[in-house]
Amino acid sequence: MLRSFFIYLSKAAWAQNLVISWSFAWRTASRFIAGTKLEDALRVVREVNARGMNATLDHLGEHTNTPEEAQQAADDIFMSLDALGADPTARANISIKLTQIGLGLDENLCAQNLERIVARAKKNNTFVRVDIEDTPYTEKTINLYYMMREKGYANIGTAVQSYLYRAEADLVRLLQDKTPIRLVKGAYDEPADKAFPKKADVDANYDLLTKIMIDASLANQTKLSSDCRFPPIPAIASHDEKRIAFAKQYAEKVGLPKDGMEFQMLYGIRRDLQEQLVNEGYPVRVYVPFGTHWYPYFMRRLAERPANIWFFISNFFKG
Repeated sequence: MLRSFFIYLSKAAWAQNLVISWSFAWRTASRFIAGTKLEDALRVVREVNARGMNATLDHLGEHTNTPEEAQQAADDIFMSLDALGADPTARANISIKLTQIGLGLDENLCAQNLERIVARAKKNNTFVRVDIEDTPYTEKTINLYYMMREKGYANIGTAVQSYLYRAEADLVRLLQDKTPIRLVKGAYDEPADKAFPKKADVDANYDLLTKIMIDASLANQTKLSSDCRFPPIPAIASHDEKRIAFAKQYAEKVGLPKDGMEFQMLYGIRRDLQEQLVNEGYPVRVYVPFGTHWYPYFMRRLAERPANIWFFISNFFKG
């Protein structure tokens, strides 16, 4: 119930206008968001790299309202790509949402913007991770991914959400083309005919999909690139220690080298676990979001963990 409420708030314009006017809201959000400017994010990337971890930059934004906004969002993403191109020592790539570059407006417009981004990323020797959003966009996102692959772009991957019934079929299809996949549980409010309603089922499916990805990585001998910008097939994106333990145990059982997969976690969440994995020799990539459109992302972080909500409330009483 509480999770659904915060996901509803993430899409409510009235709530956004109210919350972003509260100074304490940004004080709380800044725990999970690198800052509002690219230079803030690049500073965090350097800090993350210094801790032995890699990064993925996400210039926050989704559901643009006009073609002009979508074009501007793509241009803003270019700035991140050019910054990474100018600093080959930065161990980072980028993540994007397709509704940010026009998927909710016009699929052809989105395809044009996506190709511009992937081409710019290729020029700057950078990988692009296409995030998966809620189910109205799942099939369209996968189709656009394949469109880029058919055009010859290999520097692109996507994500799969384990709470969806369709996740296994999507994963198997994507792995036929050795697609680098970020496996997540899912952060949207989906109906019972689309997603597993019970956490235990979501977790069980996550472990199954982890196993399939690890097998694919082993068969194809994929590994993290030497510059840490291009990931192996499996990206285990979770803060759930049981899911992480399963991935480690299964990879060890089948003999997958540690650089044959990577763990991904969000900026500001479970830094202790991030450092533990690095100390054990596993690649860890930290998702570094930044920008002025932080509200929807922040609301979904509150929806995911009750502890985040209490952190938010404590800042409210601090004034």
